Amino acid sequence: MSVLTGAGISAESGIKTFRDSDGLWEGHNVMDVATPEGWRKNPTLVLDFYNQRRKQLQEVKPNLGHQILVELEADFEVRIITQNVDDLHERAGSSNVLHLHGELLKVRSTKDNNYILDWKNDLNLGDLDENKNQLRPHIVWFGEDVPAIENAVEIVAKADVLIIIGTSLQVYPAASLMNFANQTIPVYYIDPKPATVYDLPNPLEIIEAIGSEGMKILQKELKKLQ
Repeated sequence: MSVLTGAGISAESGIKTFRDSDGLWEGHNVMDVATPEGWRKNPTLVLDFYNQRRKQLQEVKPNLGHQILVELEADFEVRIITQNVDDLHERAGSSNVLHLHGELLKVRSTKDNNYILDWKNDLNLGDLDENKNQLRPHIVWFGEDVPAIENAVEIVAKADVLIIIGTSLQVYPAASLMNFANQTIPVYYIDPKPATVYDLPNPLEIIEAIGSEGMKILQKELKKLQ
C-alpha cells in the first residue's frame, strides 16, 4: 500500500498551507522564501522564515489522520510518500516515510547536497559545514530537482493500493506519481476540495473530506480488502 500525503493532512495539526491563501505562506510570497532566487536575494529572510516554521512544528502534534495510517500497519505494508517537510508521520509512529520535498528538522551544506545534519534550533548565517560552507534548510525549493522522485515512482509502481490524502495535485512531479501505479489497483483520493483527476484508468474513489474524517471512512473500507 502506497500513501501520498500533502499539506492537507498536516493542516489539522495547525500547520498552515499556502494553497488556500493566494500563494502566501504564513504571509510570505513563496517565491521569496522557497526558491533558490529568494535565497540568493535575501538569505536572512529565508533563514528566519524556516526558523519560525521549525519552532511552530515543535508546538504541534500528529492528528487522527496520521494515527490511522499508523494503525493500518497492523494489517498492511504501508509506505508513505509525503510532500510535507514536517515530521508528523514519524512522530505518530509510521515506520516507512519518504520525504519528497525535504525535511524541516534537517539542514544541508550549500555546496554538498549529501552533507545533511539533524537540526532543531535556529539556523543562522555563519552556521557552516566542516568545509566552512554556509548551511541551508534541507528543503527542495521550487525550481530545484527532487532527488527522491525515482524512489517514489518505484514505490508507487509496486503498490497494490494507492491512497492520496490532502493534496491539490498541483505540484509536480509529485502530482504525476499516481500515473505510475498499476492500472488495475484501486486509488482513493481524500480531500475536502478534491482536484479533478483526468485520464486515470484505475478504479478511483474520491472521499470529499478532511484527512482524519476521510481516513476513518477509508479504514472501514480497507478492512473489506483483507
